[in-house]
Amino acid sequence: MLGGRIKQARIAAGLSLRGLAEASGNYISAQVIQKYEQGITNPGSDVLIKLAKALGVKVEYFFRPDAVQVSLTCPVYRKRASLSKKYLESVQAQVKDKVEKYLEIKSFFPEDRFDQISIGKLNHRNIHKSSDIEKLAEDLREAWSLGNDPIENMIDIVEDRGAMVIPLEASDEFDGLSCWANETIPVIVVKKGLAGDRQRSDLAHELGHLIMKVSSDLNEEKAAKHFSAAFLAPADAVYRELGKKRNNIDLSELVLLKKKYGMSMQQWIYRAKDLDIISESRATEWFKKFRIKKWYREEPVDVAPEEPQRFKLLVIQAVTEGIISPIRAAEFLDTPYDKFRKDLTAGLEENNT
Repeated sequence: MLGGRIKQARIAAGLSLRGLAEASGNYISAQVIQKYEQGITNPGSDVLIKLAKALGVKVEYFFRPDAVQVSLTCPVYRKRASLSKKYLESVQAQVKDKVEKYLEIKSFFPEDRFDQISIGKLNHRNIHKSSDIEKLAEDLREAWSLGNDPIENMIDIVEDRGAMVIPLEASDEFDGLSCWANETIPVIVVKKGLAGDRQRSDLAHELGHLIMKVSSDLNEEKAAKHFSAAFLAPADAVYRELGKKRNNIDLSELVLLKKKYGMSMQQWIYRAKDLDIISESRATEWFKKFRIKKWYREEPVDVAPEEPQRFKLLVIQAVTEGIISPIRAAEFLDTPYDKFRKDLTAGLEENNT
């Protein structure tokens, strides 16, 4: 158990055996660390303190019970070719750690505590053409009683349907990840620090990866991109907002629609083109304008990013019910104990004003 924890933390930190030895100030050699990981020998308390500091974890991490076992199935990455295998292994190890914590805190509550409407119960829809994607987005919105109105909070929607959303500090070359934990729990990883519209688009994109089975003659990434736009702005809503045929769209319209739907102006242009509201040439003109103004990376008009709340809420409820201590709660949230207490107090004071 201890050896496995050391190895998982090392991979999550993106360190080789030699790299960890150097990070410890060569207090421990690479050969000895390997013996720890293989369970041949166990480190003393002084070594664990050194390892914890080098790996950026608390000593308690090494003794987390193995009551929760996690395996990640078929992760789908959106990445550039420059990302190394070592980096991707680091991402998976970080995700595994987050999922372990989530399942452990969830295990403290009765099963009927959670909504049974789950992404995990969705059948993978076969996708052969673009109309299949439109139909899937429409059917999913209907199944989840979302109608055609703008989605207020995308993270809430997928968390309430059983998915775990994990924001990670990540390389510029890493765009996102979706996978299944223990073959039943949908996991979506998004990069921290994104603008709100990009974050929402990425969440819907990864949701598409989770529920679509794209035929080999289609590009899976393009299909997921199409699903993202169709889910955030259904065809009927787009026709209602723009009409069915336009010669052009004004920038002020794009600004208002971005604010209303939390979907980027560029995604709105793609959507209008895909639904034949504007011509391909008109869309190309718009994309040229965005490149000239350097808006293709950071658009004018901000959409606030969203934060996952489900895990934090469960941790706080576990403290409230006396299931875990505040110190243990701070460990779950990777937060210093003093900050955790301060945040709780601030919340109480806010509610009493």
